[in-house]
Amino acid sequence: MANTALLVMDVQRVIVDIADDGSGYLPRLRQAIDGAHAAGIPVIYVVIELRPGHPEVGPRNRALNAAVDAGLFTEGDPGTEIHHDVAPQEGDIVVTKRRGSAFSGSDLDVVLRARGIDSLVLTGIATSAVVLYTLCQANDLDFGLTVLSDGCLDTDPEVHRFLTERLFPQWADVMAVKDWLDAIAPQ
Repeated sequence: MANTALLVMDVQRVIVDIADDGSGYLPRLRQAIDGAHAAGIPVIYVVIELRPGHPEVGPRNRALNAAVDAGLFTEGDPGTEIHHDVAPQEGDIVVTKRRGSAFSGSDLDVVLRARGIDSLVLTGIATSAVVLYTLCQANDLDFGLTVLSDGCLDTDPEVHRFLTERLFPQWADVMAVKDWLDAIAPQ
């Protein structure tokens, strides 16, 4: 696991407030983060923040324009903070992105390459947004990939199910947080 990192993507206050379904998502994600730390796996948080005035949002980007219209993701707004239940610890890295994928408009690839990381474990909100976009791009960049199915959350449970059961297994190992923790537990 020395070349692996856990990505915790878009688990920001405003996104959790919209998506959390009361299923125990944040405690499960906290277990994954704590397990990664115990196993010596780097934890990298990815957040979406847009500059004031949103110069990086073009008129044809429906998703980002909808977020802007809803008043979401502007740098410095309290809702852009990582949710306190899964807040970074000392030594964790926080990467800011400007688009859907964790790689788009960020220095994530530079951070990963500088540390020799060639495998990623993906978690985050939403399964149909940051997780999907990042998985596709990371696959094209030849990263080894694991998706923690219950470490991801979507506002549409059926879309989440389809992605984690049908699409993602074509590119990644898909497993539950508990199974991943069992696999990485120090012996």
